[in-house]
Amino acid sequence: MSFTVTYYCPHCEALVELDREGYLDDKAVTPYPFEGWSYVAPDEPFEDEADVDGVAFTCGEDGTLRDGETGCGESFYLSFIRFDDGREIDPRQPSEQVELADESPSAPSGPRGPSGPGGFWS
Repeated sequence: MSFTVTYYCPHCEALVELDREGYLDDKAVTPYPFEGWSYVAPDEPFEDEADVDGVAFTCGEDGTLRDGETGCGESFYLSFIRFDDGREIDPRQPSEQVELADESPSAPSGPRGPSGPGGFWS
């Protein structure tokens, strides 16, 4: 059995409709895709598809607007909950660690400020 579920476009707040199964595993609706998530168009299979992590909408251009709504043409994304080894993945976490600075003695130092008389450092 399927149900019609509505979502707001985060750009213009138009309502879109999507037929869904009884179990919803929605994580978020955002104006940007989550890094590492894979999205399909609303007319493609997405329920219980192992390689699909969400639905990519184009507001007003993909046939999902609720009657009487006008869209803005912007893309937005419905992302489903994802799990890795039984733990929910937080899409806000970077997928890899990035080292921002080298703290070794040979690393260049930052600016030291003005030299000479005057200014705030006199």
